[in-house]
Amino acid sequence: VQLQASGGGLVQPGGSLRLSCVAAGFRLDHYAIGWFRQAPGKEREEIACVPSQGRFTYYADSAKGRFTISRDNAKNMVYLQMNSLKPEDTAVYLCAADTDGRCKGIQINIYDYYGQGTQVTVSS
Repeated sequence: VQLQASGGGLVQPGGSLRLSCVAAGFRLDHYAIGWFRQAPGKEREEIACVPSQGRFTYYADSAKGRFTISRDNAKNMVYLQMNSLKPEDTAVYLCAADTDGRCKGIQINIYDYYGQGTQVTVSS
């Protein structure tokens, strides 16, 4: 079971990025997927969760109104659209999979698999 996040990079404040999470060797259809980020010197933070069927998504306050999590089960992909990026969004972003299939909220979910991250840097 492998997860890999991609799509990170350097973006100016106010810009946008779309991150992708892809699975190798298994289907994501039955998993809830969460996006996390970890900045230097800070704890890892769950910022968004989408359940297996794609409804009732959850966001951390830091992501509400700016980030959108979505999934395309046919393509075995999960996305994180990030708009209006701020310097404080700079972090390594990674995705995780929960076999439960449900999002119980935000920052309370227990994930079974974590993937490799992608660096997002917001700077002018």
